[in-house]
Amino acid sequence: MTDDPSPPEAAESPPPRKPLSPAAQRALAEAEARRLAAEANARPAAREFQGSKGPEPTRYGDWERKGIAVDF
Repeated sequence: MTDDPSPPEAAESPPPRKPLSPAAQRALAEAEARRLAAEANARPAAREFQGSKGPEPTRYGDWERKGIAVDF
């Protein structure tokens, strides 16, 4: 063990990637366009009137009330 704080030489550069096919490049471009469109059209979730505090109590298929989970 040395006192040298520099990282090992093997971690400096990742191995080169093989080139993507035109179909893969097209698929990545389409996915990015869909992601940007979804972000542009995203609306914040509406707050529930007099709903429970904290996370959704039915998120695991159970209703949780005061730390007790009850199956439906």
